[in-house]
Amino acid sequence: MRGKTKILAPAVLVSVLVVLWWAAVAVSETIIVPTPWRVVLGIVELARQGTLLDHIAASLFRVGSGYLLAAALAIPLGIFMGWFHGLFAALNPLTQILRPISPIAWIPLAIIWFGVGNMAPIFLIFLSSFFPIVLETTAGVHTIERQYIRAAQNFGVGGAALFRQVVVPAALPHIIVGMRISLGVAWLVVVAAEMIALKSGLGYLIIDSRNAGNRYDLVVAGMAIIGVIGLVLDNAMRRLERLKEVRWKYGR
Repeated sequence: MRGKTKILAPAVLVSVLVVLWWAAVAVSETIIVPTPWRVVLGIVELARQGTLLDHIAASLFRVGSGYLLAAALAIPLGIFMGWFHGLFAALNPLTQILRPISPIAWIPLAIIWFGVGNMAPIFLIFLSSFFPIVLETTAGVHTIERQYIRAAQNFGVGGAALFRQVVVPAALPHIIVGMRISLGVAWLVVVAAEMIALKSGLGYLIIDSRNAGNRYDLVVAGMAIIGVIGLVLDNAMRRLERLKEVRWKYGR
């Protein structure tokens, strides 16, 4: 019963929102805002043209590249910042200065450094992913109960083994949270990141549809596809929270 409710409740809510959307367009008699059916036809049009999968693949490649690179650098750095007080004192102020800067603000510099191509949006997505992982990983190490460390040291565990067997597993719940947050943020900035990409990607699709003929059905179609893929990615990350190595630190 609980499993059916988890599926039925969101489905009902989405259906209600679609009906309200359709009714609002019909009552206002607007010719700019598309109906849900026109959006569906727009998605079908893109699929028939063979461009839909190309745009999705391009966006996933850029988000995946920037995100994985950020995780590969941010997790070790966060662990070391959490463990070594001197490193934390040196790097945390710089991290807190750079963290609030929107990835969109980096677009002019990204164009200068990397030109117009894949590297610029990958760089922007890297920036959006890097800081949440660093901060959560650092917090995870800071919140490790000292008795775990002392117990391991009493059994002669030290050096790299201490990190591998105690520090990383203890901080893993925070690391997973940081990775989940950063993946959501990375997918969120894909539109801005692909403003300077080649002629591909869901972000490019939205901007091009707006500029080249006011195809708002394709604009909303691109938005809907981004939302659905974001939901799928978030659910995939939530599965990591159910691992035995992670679940111990959650209440439920």
